[in-house]
Amino acid sequence: MRYVFITGIPTAGKSHLAKKVAQKTNCIHVDIDDLRDPMTKNPSFEPWVNFFANQDEEKYWQTVTPEEHWNNLVKQSEAFWPTILKKIHDIQQSGQSAIFEGVNILPHLAHKDLDFSGVALIGSSQEEVFQRCKKEPRWGESIKVQYLEAEWFFMHEGKMYEQEAHKYGYKTFRNSEEAEKELLHLLQYEPPR
Repeated sequence: MRYVFITGIPTAGKSHLAKKVAQKTNCIHVDIDDLRDPMTKNPSFEPWVNFFANQDEEKYWQTVTPEEHWNNLVKQSEAFWPTILKKIHDIQQSGQSAIFEGVNILPHLAHKDLDFSGVALIGSSQEEVFQRCKKEPRWGESIKVQYLEAEWFFMHEGKMYEQEAHKYGYKTFRNSEEAEKELLHLLQYEPPR
């Protein structure tokens, strides 16, 4: 069976890319964010399931440092990781090839526990990320907050994903077409003749 993961900033196009590659390769697309709903019912996850949603977003972006924000994302991802890892192992046990996609598959966690590779998708521009934040707001509804989201996701969080991905040997992409080629290569996909 074949497996890959896609990580990276919110609004980078990870889900769209995963669905596209899954369709070409007959893999299933596993959106790790779907695990959040069941986790909301477990009190031990409460500090992290709603961590970002419970913040005053505008104030958060104006007061947090890039290092503090990344540390928050790391703590959240590490809290979720046992649940994510169980889901990944359950899919592997089922014998289905799969593409696992989500922001919480951080490179240091993948490197430690996964026996397959993946990519980090960072987004092609701050403007593209901003347009996606406007189309599907993450926290706040105001244009001002959506602009702050885009700035933070693209300028700060993206750099952290890049640094960690490079540290652990995973390729990063700003262009989803190039990321798709790498994923198809990792899945050893050969187009029909």
